[in-house]
Amino acid sequence: MMSNIHLSLIDKLIVNADRALRTLAAGTDLTAERPSPARGQDNTELSQDERRHAAGLMRVNHAGEVCAQALYQGQALTARLPDVRAEMEKAAAEEVDHLVWCRERIHELGSHTSYLNPLWYGLSFSLGAAAGLIGDKISLGFVAATEQQVCRHLQDHLQQLPENDHKSRAVVEQMLVDEAHHADAALAAGGIRFPAPVRGAMTLVSKAMTFSSYRC
Repeated sequence: MMSNIHLSLIDKLIVNADRALRTLAAGTDLTAERPSPARGQDNTELSQDERRHAAGLMRVNHAGEVCAQALYQGQALTARLPDVRAEMEKAAAEEVDHLVWCRERIHELGSHTSYLNPLWYGLSFSLGAAAGLIGDKISLGFVAATEQQVCRHLQDHLQQLPENDHKSRAVVEQMLVDEAHHADAALAAGGIRFPAPVRGAMTLVSKAMTFSSYRC
């Protein structure tokens, strides 16, 4: 495993650059370890407005997974304890499934991933690296708070997605289960619970990202 190999700072930066390119590239070779929950679901007919709205919501979810990749990679780069670093790398690997599932569904709906993904990746990587430098408890707490925010978005999307869009709904439902597990695992590993003002600020940033990614 990567966490068991000693890498220089330059090596780590190269590895992270490769991961960033594979995450952001339109023709990425990233593959999911688990089959998409959308497989086997009925491919029901959606109106043009329903397809556009579902694609926008799934684009937001994909952008969120891009942010998750960057966040975890930034934290893994600066985490102080080996077990925390390994946990970040494991979480990033699990999030790849979500990234691939969302991208597949967006393409099925005839749309595209967010043009702003490079911006979201850069900002999230910087935040993750900064949190790791401050301390592992802060870093894990940031993961928990972020995943809890993601869960709220996913719950909202389940309310907004067309009732007959079984494929998108199946993907979002499984993502919700996984993200809740990541939040609980981060707290169990020693992450601190952020105070309400910090969570409120994170919510405002999240809403801005959601608004922008839905449209482009």
